[in-house]
Amino acid sequence: MENLMLSEAAIRLLAFAVIFAAMAAYELWSPRLERDEMAGAWKTRRWVTNLSLVLISSAILRVVFPAAAVGAGLWAEAEGWGLFRYFGLNAVLAGALSFVLLDFAVWLEHVASHKIPLLWRIHRMHHADNGFDVTTGLRFHPFEILISMLWKAAVVVALGAPVLAVLVFEIVLNGTSMFNHSNINIPRPVDRFLRLILVTPDMHRVHHSSIRGETDSNYGFNFPFWDRLFRTYVGQPRRGHRDMEIGLRQYRGAGTTKLLWALVLPFLANRRDQ
Repeated sequence: MENLMLSEAAIRLLAFAVIFAAMAAYELWSPRLERDEMAGAWKTRRWVTNLSLVLISSAILRVVFPAAAVGAGLWAEAEGWGLFRYFGLNAVLAGALSFVLLDFAVWLEHVASHKIPLLWRIHRMHHADNGFDVTTGLRFHPFEILISMLWKAAVVVALGAPVLAVLVFEIVLNGTSMFNHSNINIPRPVDRFLRLILVTPDMHRVHHSSIRGETDSNYGFNFPFWDRLFRTYVGQPRRGHRDMEIGLRQYRGAGTTKLLWALVLPFLANRRDQ
């Protein structure tokens, strides 16, 4: 068990490092947008804060849930729990269904984080980033990471999701979060095709608009069809990608790049004046 957990952590760390480096290099080589919030000292402060948040969250998660979602899968397997085991599904089918249903569960969680005031207090820190690049995909409050892990673990146990499927899902989810938050330039015809099967940066950037109706759209991380199915899909921002305002109107300026401010934001007044 301990060796497996060490292997799981090593695999996820390696995947994270490779994907982050690739997205960061792509942004430098061919950025989609040029903004003050993504240049110079401002970008440096944002990156330090956003990367610090992922380090803090990862450390807390390893203490509270050392085995994470993969551990939940191992426990369910040892105890014989889960719908898939009850119905005797083979490993391949159970793995494929687990990936799709876990993605839907994450989509539901994301919708809930916008609709339930207590969860929004925590999630708004992610949206308070005035920039939009690969590090925005890592900018989540430690409270949100813990809640998300509890939810995913519960779904894994309820389904009896195969351990390998859970590991693959966690790696893909982390990777697509960095991908669809990245400031990379994808040719428009390629983007139109990709967003039929995958959430692209242009699609998810709409979700980070300061306009309320756009913020409450495009909740997906991996698959784009949940938003189309439940009619929360918005194709393009009203003002266009180059003129749209990123972030929340009530939180602007250099203060949003400060680590301490980001950590205490859930405890500040819950204003929603978008």
